[in-house]
Amino acid sequence: MAGALEGLTVLEFAGIGPGPFAGMMLADHGARVIRIERPAAPGRVGDAGNRDILNRNRDRLELDLKDPAAIAQIRALVREADAVIEGFRPGVMERLGLGPDVLLADNPRLVFARMTGWGQDGPMAPLAGHDINYIALSGALHTYGPAGGKPVFPVNAVGDFGGGGMLMAFGVMAAVFSAARTGKGQVVDCAMVDGAAILSAMTWTFYGNRRWRDERGVNLLDGGAHFYDTYETADGKWISIGSIEPQFYALLLERTGLTDDPEFARQMDPSTWAPLKERIAALFRSRTRAQWCALLDGTDACFAPVLSLAEAPSHPHNVARGTFVEDAGMIMPAPAPRFLGTPAPKPSLAGK
Repeated sequence: MAGALEGLTVLEFAGIGPGPFAGMMLADHGARVIRIERPAAPGRVGDAGNRDILNRNRDRLELDLKDPAAIAQIRALVREADAVIEGFRPGVMERLGLGPDVLLADNPRLVFARMTGWGQDGPMAPLAGHDINYIALSGALHTYGPAGGKPVFPVNAVGDFGGGGMLMAFGVMAAVFSAARTGKGQVVDCAMVDGAAILSAMTWTFYGNRRWRDERGVNLLDGGAHFYDTYETADGKWISIGSIEPQFYALLLERTGLTDDPEFARQMDPSTWAPLKERIAALFRSRTRAQWCALLDGTDACFAPVLSLAEAPSHPHNVARGTFVEDAGMIMPAPAPRFLGTPAPKPSLAGK
C-alpha cells in the first residue's frame, strides 16, 4: 500500500513551519513530494532536514534558484506535477521567474498553493511575522489564557500548523479535485491569519449568540468553568476534566464524592464557577495523578491525565492505536487521519 494519494506529484519549495507541514501531510499519505532545497553551504556537516519530522517521506533536490538552468529544470518538473507549494513572501516566486502566471502557462491544470502569514494582498501582506502575530490579529490569541491574565499562545499549533499547513493541505486537495473535473488549475492563497480565524468558528458562534464574554478565562471552554479545565494533583502533575454534558458531569460528581453537595448542582450557572473551581482544585490536589487515574480512567467522566512528551508515546491507548512511531531513533507522530482501505506507509525520516 502506498497511501490514498498515490499518483499525486507535488513540488515543495523548502521553508520552515507550515509549508513543510503541508508537504508532510501530503507525503505521509502517498503523494510524491519533491522538496527543492538550496545547495548545502560549504562546510555544513550532514543534512539537518533528515532529522526534521516535518520533512519526512520526501524526495530531495538541491537547486540554486539564482541559476537559470535550475529554473528551467523546475519548469520541466512542473509540467508533470499536480501541485506546487511555496512559502515565500508575496512576489518572490515572480522575481525568480516561477510565478503562477508562468507555471500555469506551462501546466494549465497545476495547483499553485502559496503559504504566507498575512496573505497575498492587504496592507500587511509584505511584512514579516510569525505564528504569534497572525493568531493575534485574527482574534484567536485574545481567547487563550487565564482570567485576569495575559494571552497565552498555544505554542505554534493554531497559526503555523492548524491554520497554516493543514489548511494548505486541504486547499491543495480541494484544488486538485477541481482540476480533475475542469482541467483548470488555480492559485490557492493560504494565509495563517485567515486559518487562525476559521479555526475559531465555534467561538465566533458563541460570541455572536451572546454566549461568550469577550474576555479570557470566564467562558465555558476557556477555563472559566470548573468542569472544563486542568488541575494540579498532589504529586505536582496534572489532569484534565471536560465533563460538559449533564450525564458526564453527574458521573464526575459521583466519582469525586460531590453528588450530594447542592453547590455543585448548579453546573451551568457561571456565577458559581469561580468558587466551585477553588473547591474542586483543592480536592484534586489531595491525591496523586495515579490515584485519580485509578478512580476516573475507563469512565465517561471525560477525564485524561496530562501527559508529557516523554510519557505520551507509552500510554496504552496510544500504543494500541500506533499513534506514535519510531524511525532512526526518533519518536514521532504517525500519519493521520487513518485510511482503512489505503493505509499510509510507515514514515521515514530519510525520505522515500
